[in-house]
Amino acid sequence: MRRPRPDAPGPGQESVWDYPRPPRTEPTPELVEVWLGGERIASTTAALRVLETSHPPTYYLPREAFADGSLLPCEGSSWCEWKGAAAYFDVRGGDRTAHRAAWTYPFPAPGFESLRGHVALMPGLMDRCLVAGEQVLPQEGGFYGGWITSRVAGPFKGAPGSRGW
Repeated sequence: MRRPRPDAPGPGQESVWDYPRPPRTEPTPELVEVWLGGERIASTTAALRVLETSHPPTYYLPREAFADGSLLPCEGSSWCEWKGAAAYFDVRGGDRTAHRAAWTYPFPAPGFESLRGHVALMPGLMDRCLVAGEQVLPQEGGFYGGWITSRVAGPFKGAPGSRGW
């Protein structure tokens, strides 16, 4: 499948097509908040963004940003060609539990050591995720964990027909 034509970024936007492959990790000082079951379960100004060609940023929050009892280790793992082996969590907030909705890299691959001690979430399985007060949209497809804000221009991998990008 051919690479799609990138959308032209508007003022204050960055194109996901300018992100690198392999991906890079960078800190962000923006306030990142996560809500589930009517409760704020995470809040930090020390998140990391993983930026990869054709993907909206995936936000990784320090484990200490999460409320006690909100991350419950669960069965299963996966492998990322760049970051290594991931372990999963069920996420609990209020009266809700989102199964296998978060992951971490306990022993990240070389180049991604900064992810140790950080947790990413599937924003589509949370009540809401905010970056600098803006509610994010989840990356389509249910496989990737990208966070779409008005500051990124696509198109984004994950939509139907994008598997080969």
